[in-house]
Amino acid sequence: MGNISKDLNSTFPNLKIKAMLNIMFTANWIHSYHYSFYSPFKISSQQYNILRILKGAEEALKVQTIKERMVEKSPNTTRLMDKLCAKDFIERIACPSDRRVVHIKITSQGLKLLEDISKANRKDLLKNLTDDEAIQLSDLLDKIR
Repeated sequence: MGNISKDLNSTFPNLKIKAMLNIMFTANWIHSYHYSFYSPFKISSQQYNILRILKGAEEALKVQTIKERMVEKSPNTTRLMDKLCAKDFIERIACPSDRRVVHIKITSQGLKLLEDISKANRKDLLKNLTDDEAIQLSDLLDKIR
């Protein structure tokens, strides 16, 4: 099991700073894992998030709606969607009543990619937590925000 003091070979001025650095260190550790997990599929975790949002919606969504639902907010959501569109994982649908509005829909290839990802051997990053600890962790993170 990890120990932030040993991992960083450091001491901390107080427990709250230690906790904050531990959150940042752990977030980076999770991000690194996701980067390596999604790399073979040639997408990022943010692109995966967009595909999951579209699959769950079961209908075309406005770009703004997708941005609002993303776990990791990104100023370059349009660029992420450009890449997904170039790979035929999503399609853009012009709004007939307002040409400024574009709807985004997942394609059959996008659904197939999600299916392939779901079958991949994904490491359980929270395997050392009991269900009660997972609830407590989630509640504490909610409390911080």
